[in-house]
Amino acid sequence: MKTRVLAPIALAIALAGCQSDNASQVQAPLAAEQNINMDNPFFSDFTTPYGIPPFEKIKKSHYLPAFEHGITLSRNEINAIANNSAAPTFENTVEAMEKAGDFLNTVSNVFYGLTGSMSDAEMRAINKEISPKLSALGDDISLNPALFQRVKAVYQQKDQLNLRADQKTLLETTYKGFIRGGANLNEADKNTLRQLNEKLSKLSLKFGENLLHETNSFEMVIDNKADLDGLPEDIIAAAAVTATERGHDGKWVFTTHRPSKNPFLTYSTNRKLRETIYKGYTERGNNDDEYDNKKIASELASLRYQKAKLLGYKTHANFVLDNATAKTPENVFKLLDKVWPAALKQAKLEAADMQKMIDAEGGNFELAAWDWWYYAEKIRKARYDLDAAATKPYFSLESTLKGVFFTAEKLWGVTFKERSDLPKYHEDVRTFEVYDKDGSYVGIFMTDHFVRESKRGGAWMSSFRKQYRMYGEDVTPIIYNVLNYPRPVGDNPTLLTFDQASTLFHEFGHAIQGLLSDGYYRSQTGTALPRDYVEYPSQVMENWMTEPEVLSNFARHYQTGEVIPMELVEKIQAAGKFNQGFATTEYLAAALLDMNWHTLETAELQDAAKFEKDIISKIGLIDTIAPRYRTGYFSHIFAGGYSSGYYGYLWSNTYDADTWLAFKENGIFDHTTAELYRKHVLETGGKEDPAMMYRRFRGQDPKVEPLLERRGLTGK
Repeated sequence: MKTRVLAPIALAIALAGCQSDNASQVQAPLAAEQNINMDNPFFSDFTTPYGIPPFEKIKKSHYLPAFEHGITLSRNEINAIANNSAAPTFENTVEAMEKAGDFLNTVSNVFYGLTGSMSDAEMRAINKEISPKLSALGDDISLNPALFQRVKAVYQQKDQLNLRADQKTLLETTYKGFIRGGANLNEADKNTLRQLNEKLSKLSLKFGENLLHETNSFEMVIDNKADLDGLPEDIIAAAAVTATERGHDGKWVFTTHRPSKNPFLTYSTNRKLRETIYKGYTERGNNDDEYDNKKIASELASLRYQKAKLLGYKTHANFVLDNATAKTPENVFKLLDKVWPAALKQAKLEAADMQKMIDAEGGNFELAAWDWWYYAEKIRKARYDLDAAATKPYFSLESTLKGVFFTAEKLWGVTFKERSDLPKYHEDVRTFEVYDKDGSYVGIFMTDHFVRESKRGGAWMSSFRKQYRMYGEDVTPIIYNVLNYPRPVGDNPTLLTFDQASTLFHEFGHAIQGLLSDGYYRSQTGTALPRDYVEYPSQVMENWMTEPEVLSNFARHYQTGEVIPMELVEKIQAAGKFNQGFATTEYLAAALLDMNWHTLETAELQDAAKFEKDIISKIGLIDTIAPRYRTGYFSHIFAGGYSSGYYGYLWSNTYDADTWLAFKENGIFDHTTAELYRKHVLETGGKEDPAMMYRRFRGQDPKVEPLLERRGLTGK
């Protein structure tokens, strides 16, 4: 799954509106402070170009003092608002809260940005120490009775205040945030909530630490070259580099990182080794040892239920979805149940096709989960004459990045200028200045493409600073994409599979929303959207990659410069619905596993292995497919922000499929459609209800039929 994961910044920052930073605001509140370590870059303005964090000057020892100071400042700022003797107004209460916490926000954006891509034992220790303190600050804010009474007083006047649409939204979300944060609880229940939040914070961190260890510790060492049969040369070369890095000179090492695991499962002719690496991946966090995540997952589900009940919700899913476009678990299950039967039926047909091929080859074995990728690729070749390896020479990382930029320029006139002299946190990072169609400066875009052990798996977008104007000046965004592509070997460039190239377009879809954001309050800009809507712009972006007009611009052979042949393009498009039974089913199984964990109506701890097995049996998932994420390594929901929200990719996909119909009907680069999409989707962020903003763009609500048709699940 092409994931976008945001830093787990405490509720304090959300309530204070600190979902981006503003370096120009850092210095002012520090003037009266004494004994500040001025060697710490966080204690002064960032004087770097564009206010990019001075990464080369920031030491790990700087984080804890900066966090501690930021927490103190934030608490003082919030207390000043709560104890203001003036009558509460929108400006001196709600807007003041939005402007509080700049310093803490700056530190958080840098630290949590790097814990995802530059993690080590020291960074994890800092995270473990500071996380409970941030959680406590969040509770101190959300459970502050004087502050809540001021917000409530403003909220009760909302119809007489003549507020702008974004101000109304800010007031609504701030008030609702207090209710959801426990402001209406009695003192005993408030103390219980604090304890629950602290436990949840610690357990989530432990889940993520365990998974990182499990992922990085697995290695499959191959010392017989014959066991590499079927693998492309670039994959073999990358495995040799990994072996050297891990102290196995002259051998080949494969890991559970996707750039290593996926090609092995797809191309290796060695069935036993395919089973080894597959089980190495699917058993992460699922072993009865000190890194076992099963009990942690069960405890998290129990604590979340207890918190939801305390706050007046039936289940954790009800609590989460109250802030989503889906609104209720029933609506989520309705969509999942509508797609599941068609997806499962198609997956069974695909499995039958593979078994026929196995039998025809004299395989004399039953199809297993570790065979699926291998035989899917063989059938793809036979049915569509499409060899995934044959497409890779046309999708070098460099050319695909150019294709992304070409698409953005054709749609909105946005251009990118690379800079090699700007601060960056790792040598792999590339930095671009971004300019609008009128030549005006938009912001900074950073990319971090290559896999490394300090980086968690997956792909995501976030920001070191978001766009906003609430201080009377245009604050420009600093956006970054992080992916996990294989590092180039020798003089050869990194060549991407079709799916990897699609991921680049996907994550850029998030990035362009962050870059083109046009809002006043920072808590509302960029990707500040419900989980089940935020994936929509990124999914839309993927569509352009398969269009001949786009492919002909960037998909060039890395050696000859030859444009990808139209015959190959037609094969890619013809194969677009291939294996969608598998892809949709493994995703839906994970989404259903998430929803079942979080619609539990009991605090009783579950036997996680049995619970997962029962859910899989209940939905009828076939043995040859595992959920995309099993409980032990489902970090999206147990260590990230997607609990009761993994369904959101499919929910967003309904918006995506309906949007793409508009572009196909009017022209994929139609100026009017592109500008409407930019105005009502990309620029708006969370200023108003997303469903309403979508209707302004499209003139209707999305329907599920285009999604089913796209995935080949309509039976047509």
